[in-house]
Amino acid sequence: MRLSTVDLQKRLNPDKPKGLPIALTVLIALLAGAVFIFALAPYGIWPLALVSPAILYALLMPDMSGKRAFLIGQAYGTGLWCVGAFWLYTSIHIYGDTPAWLALIMIALMGLGMGLFHGFLALVFNRMVGRQPLSFAALWILQEWLKTWLFTGFPWLFVGYAFTEQYWLSSLAPVAGVFAVSFVAVLLAASLVELLRRRGGYMIPSIALLVISSALWLINPQWTKPKGTPDLSVSLIQGNIPQDLKWLTEYQIETLKIYATLTSTEWDRDIVLWPESSIPMFQDEAIGFISEMVKMAKETDTTWVTGIPYRDLENFDPKTDKYPPFYNSVVALGSDAEGMYKKQRLVPFGEYIPFEGMLDILPNLAGSQEIMSYSRGSDNQSPLRVRGHNLGSAVCYEVAYPDTTRKNAIGTDFLLTISNDAWFGTSAGPLQHLQMVQMRALENGRWFMRATNTGVTAIIDHKGRIVERAPQFERTVLRGDVQARVGNTPFMSFGNYPILFIITLLLVLSYFGKRGMPQPRLGKSLK
Repeated sequence: MRLSTVDLQKRLNPDKPKGLPIALTVLIALLAGAVFIFALAPYGIWPLALVSPAILYALLMPDMSGKRAFLIGQAYGTGLWCVGAFWLYTSIHIYGDTPAWLALIMIALMGLGMGLFHGFLALVFNRMVGRQPLSFAALWILQEWLKTWLFTGFPWLFVGYAFTEQYWLSSLAPVAGVFAVSFVAVLLAASLVELLRRRGGYMIPSIALLVISSALWLINPQWTKPKGTPDLSVSLIQGNIPQDLKWLTEYQIETLKIYATLTSTEWDRDIVLWPESSIPMFQDEAIGFISEMVKMAKETDTTWVTGIPYRDLENFDPKTDKYPPFYNSVVALGSDAEGMYKKQRLVPFGEYIPFEGMLDILPNLAGSQEIMSYSRGSDNQSPLRVRGHNLGSAVCYEVAYPDTTRKNAIGTDFLLTISNDAWFGTSAGPLQHLQMVQMRALENGRWFMRATNTGVTAIIDHKGRIVERAPQFERTVLRGDVQARVGNTPFMSFGNYPILFIITLLLVLSYFGKRGMPQPRLGKSLK
């Protein structure tokens, strides 16, 4: 008579409790994922960033099947994304004119799709590696990292962001990035579960890493230093243009008037910064207006930096191309300014259509010939040059990508990001976005200027602290000063390679350690 693994374990451990029913386990996992959102901005209940992954770790019992483990992980990830990214509902339903019921289905499908990351995490943890906190934390970071590039990436809802202002842990960010912060947090969460199981030895790696992080916080190493030049006075313009009006042709002139009026009192500042696509037309369509603004900037010795759609008419051949390539760009104009940055990380279905070329072979697809996508900026762009400084740029969504921002920050003195978060209304999305900018400032040791259409417009220092912040949904100007800094943080120099090397090593050791574990010997009575 042959015995299954489950039957064998039951006979070897006859008094072992059976565990929770699968339906209840899945429900707990779903809720554990859903509550994680309250660890992030605007709620900031950071202990939930420990409790949430700790519950998932505790639910993955040693004797469960791979199918059950996957289902639990999938439930956790679905809860995480359906609640954590529910801000997408605003853009899909309100501004995308999608019926509410269909928008909810789309959010659910997105949650199921993104939930696969945690589903496979749970499956691999249950079946392929040693079951202990180090391998669990390593797998967690692996799935966070995959979200930065797989299928173009959706790098949101990382555990490390919950600790952006908890400097006893976020002090690791300039050393090894947000993934290092996530790693220690998840390792601590899983180790606390083992402590409750009376396996206190698992706490040793967590304690060691917390000591290192806390020591960095107390020592407060200055990875970068002031450039030695005077701080620059800046004015960030927040136009608060309603999203349903922003791209209407009949409202374009009114938009330009709003920004010109808000800027009229700011021309004596070092830098005036306008948000993403604040000029809602291509540069060749706004030549007269741009010329007038440049004239004012030069007369007052002001640098004017603005977001604008840029149409590359020079690289357009009407014989072979349907339309000129165009970019979501930011340009520096006026006094002591030059350069243009073209957005590298485009939003799928928002700024470009994946596999757009395949639509050309579908002649019966209504409107297929009218689909137009932004072009992607190159990876090796020179920084903007303003007031004798190099200024690194990130446009909207791409600031969520740690490595893209890191590369753009190298060789710069300070950074800017421009955005239009009006798409997400009063949801948590814009505030989560701001929290990511804080982490990017901390990772790279650079000050950030963040100009947005409706908020959150802010000035952030090199420690990730918000120095100045404008209220959301108001037409206003945020004034402040920014400091130019030089030098590289370890993260700027080495990127994610150190943390990826560590988690790879841990997973390899854990895999072979599991394979080398002695198996229980069967007595004759069990044959």
